Amino acid sequence: MFETVSNSLGSFFGKLRRKPKLTAQNIQDGLKEVRLALLEADVHYKVVKAFIRAVQEKALGEEVIRGVNPAQQIVKIVHDEIEALIGPVDTTAPMAGDGPTVLMLCGLQGSGKTTTCAKMARYLSENYKCRPLMAAADVQRPAAIDQLETLGRQIGVPVVSDRGASALKVAMQARLKAAKEGLGPVLLDTAGRLHIDDDMMKELRQIKNRVKPHQIYLVADAMTGQDAVTSALEFNRQIEFDGVILTKLDGDARGGAALSIKAVTGKPIKFVGLGEKLDRFEPFHPDRMADRILGMGDIVGLVEKAEQVIEEEDARRMEEKLRRASFDLEDFRKQILMLRRMGPLRDILGHLPFIGARLGDMEFDETQIGRIEAIISSMTSQERARPQIINAGRRQRIADGSGTDPVVVNQLLKQFKQMKKIMRKLGRGDMQSIADAMPPGFEQMSGQKFPG
Repeated sequence: MFETVSNSLGSFFGKLRRKPKLTAQNIQDGLKEVRLALLEADVHYKVVKAFIRAVQEKALGEEVIRGVNPAQQIVKIVHDEIEALIGPVDTTAPMAGDGPTVLMLCGLQGSGKTTTCAKMARYLSENYKCRPLMAAADVQRPAAIDQLETLGRQIGVPVVSDRGASALKVAMQARLKAAKEGLGPVLLDTAGRLHIDDDMMKELRQIKNRVKPHQIYLVADAMTGQDAVTSALEFNRQIEFDGVILTKLDGDARGGAALSIKAVTGKPIKFVGLGEKLDRFEPFHPDRMADRILGMGDIVGLVEKAEQVIEEEDARRMEEKLRRASFDLEDFRKQILMLRRMGPLRDILGHLPFIGARLGDMEFDETQIGRIEAIISSMTSQERARPQIINAGRRQRIADGSGTDPVVVNQLLKQFKQMKKIMRKLGRGDMQSIADAMPPGFEQMSGQKFPG
């Protein structure tokens, strides 16, 4: 989402590293590009102005001028300012102590409230070991009630709904049911509109005054840019919410809402939605987001994703096989399945240092992973363990079973054989042989220098 900003910041830092010393002029010239990139990313102009001014003031400070590596200190200044812009972390737990906790979700129609309600219920159930209850308080749209009931069945969370009642009555019924049955928290999925109107705000104020939710979250679509910021200001003026949940943060939007909404409203970003699947929901980490914007990746986040799908014993066994280069195609297939469970490949690559900031320049087809999995799945267990026995006849059968061509099957086998050779050399610490096997210009492209 932040590729434009990341590329401009990278260009800015690159120019500064080539300067013999930092001056007010070359910092100002570089920040012009950054300012333009932020505006193109649909960041609020007041936020851009304040951000650039803060970076300039700190970059020209006496402490920076005396630094050993001033360009690197500029990187840290920009990182800290981005983190301050979208942070700090709000450590307030979404769970209250006495009685059933009530969490109210509001926002415009199409922002993803209903899906977010189910995602949050699933997240709270798994991480707080609680028994959530969802309330279909969007009585304006029968489809929203149907959707919430369907999602509730998928995640095993009960839903309170009453198609003939008011939103306030549904919310009250949900709170009463939670108190009687020891459920909680109660998540209220309220109605939205295509735009803010008096009827919607009146309904939300009634629920707030009578049900008294412990936390009110605004669900905002990150892909709507400045429109999300404008509506957030109005929601905050009318009902004063406690935090923001940004949805569709994995999309191709320019990211202006994510960088502006906290600074403009003063309300913290609590959670983010990163896709349509119900497990694509997580707390917001300003420091990790700043790392990704600056191309530093988010290794901690990637490890957390891996821990959710990989058992410790499996990881240890695979590490031993990789070290000895004794893994086979069945092991490779298991790794692909684990990778797919971690989420879209583009999102996984976005967590990697330097790669995430260059995703816009990279071309990759995620269907290739599915094709590889299909080819390996079409093999017998004996063929996966000993791919050298695969002859022309077997290749044709595997190709027919996977819907591919024998040439594609052969390419996969060759690539797997090459990968095992590299792993053997890596296990022996033979880095120069690995470097020799890389394509010409790899060192310059990757910025890595292999020992000679």
